[in-house]
Amino acid sequence: MGTQTKDEKPEAPSEPQSDLAAAVRRARVENAERAEAITDLREIETARLALLESALRPVVGQAPQGVDLFDLAMAPGDHPRLFIDMIAFVDMARDRRTYRFHQDTRHGRVLIAESPSIDKIAAAVTNYVARRLVERERALASDPASAETPARAGPGPFAWPIASAPERAPARVAGEATEILAGAESLVQPKRRLAARLGDALSFILMTLGSVTLAFLLGLGLYLAWTLRLHDIWTRWFGAHPF
Repeated sequence: MGTQTKDEKPEAPSEPQSDLAAAVRRARVENAERAEAITDLREIETARLALLESALRPVVGQAPQGVDLFDLAMAPGDHPRLFIDMIAFVDMARDRRTYRFHQDTRHGRVLIAESPSIDKIAAAVTNYVARRLVERERALASDPASAETPARAGPGPFAWPIASAPERAPARVAGEATEILAGAESLVQPKRRLAARLGDALSFILMTLGSVTLAFLLGLGLYLAWTLRLHDIWTRWFGAHPF
């Protein structure tokens, strides 16, 4: 029977030695895998937004000619976005499957629609484009400058402008303008002369008051200097002062 003596002790299990170089290599591999995963996710978002852009191209193309409100543009980056115009865009949610349609307003950013379906987001964008066109038409209708020129809204004829008063001869108009200017100048000249005289009188009064005030201050300064210090100096050097 084999028995262990008191001097014999069981060997303790050896601790694994830490290798810094191996840890650095593992960290680099994990970082590279994480970067590749982020790149793949960004490419997935860009591809989904590109599909939506292809679906919206015909909608924006149906806008009337001369309307430059809408311009589909893809903005790459860490969080890609598909801009519809200057204030509206579509991006992807955190799950990379849900589309979110936003609009920037004076009260902040508003979420117009959110759905994983391209058709629903395309319908929301189509409604948005229609509303913007109606707002543009209302703005043009309320502008009096745009109402003076005839505009062709479609294949129909031009809208006839409202009849205006007959034009007068240029020479007659020039003569009337000259007479009006001459009368206005005749009325303004007396007022200008009176204002100039009042201004001259006020300037003379201010100059006189300024001169009197300066002379008074100089006299007061000399009197105080003589009273406080100069009469003692005169008495010390020249004797009794004359006054």
